[in-house]
Amino acid sequence: MTTRRCSSLKDVALFRDLSRAEVKFLLDRAVVLHYAAGQPIFVEGDPCAGLYVIESGKVKIFRVSPSGREQILAIESAGASIAELPVFDGGNYPASASALTESTLLHIRKKDLQELCLAQPQVALKVVKVVGSRLRRMVDLINELSFTTVRHRLAALLLRLAEDTGRATERGIVFLLPSTNQELAAQIGTVRELVSRNLSRLQSMGIIRLDGRKVTVRDLKALQAEVEDRE
Repeated sequence: MTTRRCSSLKDVALFRDLSRAEVKFLLDRAVVLHYAAGQPIFVEGDPCAGLYVIESGKVKIFRVSPSGREQILAIESAGASIAELPVFDGGNYPASASALTESTLLHIRKKDLQELCLAQPQVALKVVKVVGSRLRRMVDLINELSFTTVRHRLAALLLRLAEDTGRATERGIVFLLPSTNQELAAQIGTVRELVSRNLSRLQSMGIIRLDGRKVTVRDLKALQAEVEDRE
């Protein structure tokens, strides 16, 4: 059990309070998996074999409509766990997952996690908390897709990126778009053309400046006003 891998597992909310012996129990049974960018991890409807812990890289969770349109439900990074729900409800994976970037994941079998939860009930309580948090996120997503405009959803996404990853400079708050316009569209429930059109609109208004994937928020208050305007 490497110190780095032990630390990676203890960074996950589910396992933060485990003893070294309990972490070793999981790591001794976990399988290390490597994925190239774009490679599927699991597919909606597949039987659930266990949950995954992201050690490095980024993973997108998504569903695809019968017409082939993709809706991204979440993008998770190192320190996150994914697919907790089907481990405990006995169902199949409710969504698909694939690597956005080159990624390393730890796969923990359903049987091993359930055994740990029987021995350490606080882990099961944390699973409930994580699943509850994901449910709230899904409710917020449904609310946004149902009751707000593409303009509002894009502005809200840019504001979150500015707050989470932005760097303050003399010209404004600078950050990199984490994905292509197609993937941004899949996150906010629209099509690539509308993302491009609304990014251009925000730039023509002087709210942002685009340079490839680099975004400079030149007028933060105006961007916040775009988020608050739901009409």
